[in-house]
Formats: sequence, C-alpha cells, structure tokens
Amino acid sequence: MNRQKLFKDFLSWRVHHLNDRSFVLILSIIIGFLSGVAAALLKVTVITIGETLFSFYSDSDTILPLIIFPIIGIILTIVFLKYIIRDNVDHGVPRILYAISKLDGSMRYHKTFSSLIGGSLTGGFGGSVGLESPIISTGASIGSSIGQSLKLGYKHKTLLIGCGAAGAMASIFTTPIAAVIFAFEVLMLDLSAASIIPILMASVTGAVTTKLLTAEQYLVHFTITQDFIIQDIPYFLILGVLAGFVAVYFHFMHFKIIHLFSNLKTLWSKALIGGGALGILVYFFPPLYSEGYDSIRQIINGKSIDLLNYTFVDGSNVAFVLLGFVILLIFFKVIATTLTTEAGGIGGIFAPAAVMGGFTGFALSRGLNELNARFNLHESSFTLIGMASVLGAVLMAPLTAIFLIAEMSNGYELIVPLMLSTSIAYLIAKKFNKHSIFTHKLAEQGDMYQYKDMTVVKQIDITKLLEYDLLKLESTSSLGNLIELIKQSPRNLFIVNDSNDNFVGVILLDTVRKDMFDQSKYNDPISNYLYRPQSDEKADVKTDARDILNKFKKTNNYNMIILEDKRYIGIVSRANLLREYRENMISDIDEH
Repeated sequence: MNRQKLFKDFLSWRVHHLNDRSFVLILSIIIGFLSGVAAALLKVTVITIGETLFSFYSDSDTILPLIIFPIIGIILTIVFLKYIIRDNVDHGVPRILYAISKLDGSMRYHKTFSSLIGGSLTGGFGGSVGLESPIISTGASIGSSIGQSLKLGYKHKTLLIGCGAAGAMASIFTTPIAAVIFAFEVLMLDLSAASIIPILMASVTGAVTTKLLTAEQYLVHFTITQDFIIQDIPYFLILGVLAGFVAVYFHFMHFKIIHLFSNLKTLWSKALIGGGALGILVYFFPPLYSEGYDSIRQIINGKSIDLLNYTFVDGSNVAFVLLGFVILLIFFKVIATTLTTEAGGIGGIFAPAAVMGGFTGFALSRGLNELNARFNLHESSFTLIGMASVLGAVLMAPLTAIFLIAEMSNGYELIVPLMLSTSIAYLIAKKFNKHSIFTHKLAEQGDMYQYKDMTVVKQIDITKLLEYDLLKLESTSSLGNLIELIKQSPRNLFIVNDSNDNFVGVILLDTVRKDMFDQSKYNDPISNYLYRPQSDEKADVKTDARDILNKFKKTNNYNMIILEDKRYIGIVSRANLLREYRENMISDIDEH
C-alpha cells in the first residue's frame, strides 16, 4: 500500500471520526511540541556556536572576535540562503501577516527550517538581533505546512499559523500567557473559544517542551528583588513618557536605515557596508554584541559596571560615565540591529526593543539616584518596566509586552507599574506612528487587513459564485443576430467576443430597446451598441473577493464580468457575493 493511499485513507477516517474542532485541537498540541523542539534546538545551537567560538580566545583578546564574528555570521547566512535555499527568506512577523493577508495562509515549506538555520548562524555569531523572529517564523511555517498538507481551508490554516507562532514564542521565552496574547494582539487572529483553546494548548505544550529540553541557564529569566513601591508612581510616569519617545526613535531609525540600504543594488554591497558598520559599533560598544539580554542580567544582578568591560572607558571613578555609556547604547542598539538584518542576517526586533527599554529604565533610575540618593529608586524594577514599555510601544502590543516581562521575571507584583508605563509609552508611540513596526510596510503597500469581517471575505471562493447563463455572440454579428438571442435569453445582458473567443465587451438590453422593433436596422453591426467595461467593471477569476467588493463599491454595478486571461467565463452578482459573506459570518459565529 503506497503512502498516498494511506494518506487518503487517513483523511477519510478523520472526516468520519473526528470533527474539525477536535482535529485542530490535536494538531495544535503537535504543532506546539514541534515548535518547542525547534526553539530548544535554536537556543542550544546558538549557545554552542558562541561557546565554541570563544573557547579559542582568552579574556584579554576578546574584543577582536566581538568585531569579526557577527560579520562572519552574516556572510554564512547569505551563503546559506543564496546558494543552498536559493530563495529570499523573508522571515518574521511581517511575513506571517502577509501570508495570512495575501497568500491564503500558505507559507513555503522550507521556512520550517531555513529561518531556524539562518537565525542560528546570525545569532550564534553574535548578530545584534533577537532569536524570537526566526523561531516564530519557524513555528508559524510548521502550522501552515501541516494545514497545507492536510488540505485544510483558510480559516483552519490561519489558526494553525497562530498556534505555531504562539507555541514558538512561548518556547523561546517560556511565557505561555504572553504568547497567547501575542497571537491575538499582533497576528490579529479572531478571539473566540474555537481559536483560543488550540492556541492555549500550543503555547503550553511549546513552553513545557522547551523547559524539558533546555538547561535552566539557557532560558531568558530575570528575578525581581523588590516589590512595587507606591511612592515611585511619578517616576514610572516619567519612564512611560521616555519609553514612548525611545519607541518613536526606534521606529524612525529602523525604517531610515532600511531606506538607505534600499539604494544599494547588490547583496554583497549591503553585507560589506552593513557588516563593516556593525563591526565598528561593536568595537566601541561591546554590549551591542548579540541579543543584549546578558547586559540586562548584569544590571539586574547589580553588576552594571560590567557593561564597560572590553571598552576604552573606565567608569569606576566617574559616576556619570556609565550613565552616558548606557544612553549611547540606547541610541545605537536599533542601528546595530537594523544593520544586522539589512546586511543579510536573520533575526528579530523583540530582544533589541526590550533591551533598549531596559537601558532606558536603568538610565532613568540611575540618573535620579546619582542626582540625589534620597530617590533610592530600585534600578532592577525600572529596568524591567522599561523593557515592557519600549517593547509594547514598538510592537503596538502593550498587553503582549506587559505579560511577557511579568512572566519572564515572575514579577506580577510589578503589574501596576508595568501597565501604567507601558500604556503611556504606547499612547505616545501611537500618536506618532499609525502602524506598528510589523505592519508599517504592509499597510503602505496595501497588503494588510485587520478586521474579522475581512477574514470572512478572504474565505469566499469566487469560482463557486459564478453564473454561466449569459448568452454570447461574436463581434461581427448584426442586430438581427442579437434579436434572436434576446428571444432565448432570460437576462438583459449579452457577452460579445471576437473571433478568437476573447472578451470584447457587453451589450445591455436597454441600449438596443429603441431599435429592436425596427427591422430596417437588423443588418446594422452590434458594435453600434457595444459597451466596453472599464477595469473596475471586470475582474480576473483569481482576483480576491475583497478586491471585487471594492470594485462593486466604486461602480455600484449589480454584476461583475469575470475573465480568465482574456476570455469570459461567467459573472458574479453583487447580491450573491454579499449573501455568501453574510452566510460565512453566520457560520463563523455559530461555530464559535
């Protein structure tokens, strides 16, 4: 018995024994497990690469590899993608959103491993990026690939993408609650009982899998050493304002560098310039090497002076030297991150945004403490709250950021200042930027939709709404020929094709009504009555239902001519399209 027959038998068995909801729930657990394994593999690979590389160097000569390794990692990533995968691996959340919005929830199969390997090379060699983007892309691709293999529809494929993304995020951070919120807040999936349970299961499974497979020291965790102090609220308000403007700067600088690199024509020129600039930055600011969580650990553990290791600065005797250095790190971190990705590396902006926020919280609290010891602000708490504030404002996802930091630090006692500062930062960022860093480019290109009703429209299959009862005649026909068709047709619209059966135009009954009883005109060519529809009055059969709805809105017509290449194949009526939309909405509500 061959594999294809076994697969068909399984699908048949599934249809008769498992309903869609149960089947998706089982798949969500499988996807969560696979995402957890992928996350553990990514973490171990990145750490192993780093430890192996630095094993050849002593502490006295560490600065050289800090400069060289990220460049090597970028080059290896480019070689892998260009010569092995032979594809441009657009990765991360924007690509996931594009797949949901424009590609029917279908992602390329190689993304189940290509982003993982590319992220391992970039991150393992110290690229100034986060690991969350490649693993989330991997998890989402696992979900999409399973959905495609099982011939699932758009709604279930997008749900499995959400399961994969949430499972991956829960795995990389071991934060299942934040991962669930991320799926709804950032990926904009429909929040309902039918979708939240599978995503919950995928998140929990992913987090547990990674925790079982990964040593504790490899996990990104921080420890809160002081509870929330009500008297610190004014300073958390200030932190929220500062974090908001840091997020605005992050957004501006990120896209500014992307725009500058768009002027470079070749992949290798981008690698050379981006990698070289990154090396220079790391030479002067070693904490820019890799994700940056080690720097946050140093601050939280009371060893912030270690940030100056391998630099030319001695901060032991000058109080504000360290403070100035950290402020420069805030300024340069987003530059280092964007240089890494634009040069050809693979990585995300979660970690850089959070690390910039951590530096912001530390700089504020350390600065006030240096000004007056009576402030006595707890720098670890401000560091963590700053992480959430900048991250939430950059992602335009405050709830994700709040619960991410709360879970990473077991710091729910800080939930009030987390909510306060992150909300303020979000409002400021929203004032300056309409879209998040993920959706900015997609929205500019018109490739983004955010609402549940548009998800329903996306599910409509135009080919199932086609009507085929319009009668056709050739463009060389006469009015008399048309009169004979009018006698046979129940419709008031007629299709005109040329001798090659290509669509030319239409004839409306109202146009010929005045002449249809004048037999002296029966030999007149029908071109006298021909109407050639404009672009908004016709559509290709592959056109998205959403675009056809927009065309109906512009023209206010009752019917849309549907073509395949240049040939007429049928019409879609506005009434039938809207009825299908209403039925899908009702079906979706009933299912939930």
